[in-house]
Amino acid sequence: MSMTAASVPHTPSVRRRALGVAAAVLAPVLVWIVGALAGVDYTVENPGQPAFVVGLAPVVLFSLVSALVGWVGLVVLERIAGRRAGIIWTALAVVLALLSLVPVFAAEATVGAKVALGATHLAVAAVLIALLPARRS
Repeated sequence: MSMTAASVPHTPSVRRRALGVAAAVLAPVLVWIVGALAGVDYTVENPGQPAFVVGLAPVVLFSLVSALVGWVGLVVLERIAGRRAGIIWTALAVVLALLSLVPVFAAEATVGAKVALGATHLAVAAVLIALLPARRS
């Protein structure tokens, strides 16, 4: 009689994904702080709107909201697309990360602000792409 291990689908833990969300908030905060310490002027102007300074609070808020939306989107895709969900979600995450850079570079700001703010967007995406999808064993 031969014994074969039953294939148990690997589902990522809520804990790992929650840590991914936390890291996705921490990463852009660190980028923002390094920029601030380097003297980056985070003043941004958009056509037809008054200038505003991108402070630490909006970085935290938008990172957290983006991470949670990404997590929910991945869970929905896992229910709909099954095993292909990770690949689909990753492709969507890359596209959305690149699209999120458009307003950063379209706004009037210093080069330092554009680089630092663009890096915050990419930091969120990189952490989420690395930590949210299920890992294949």
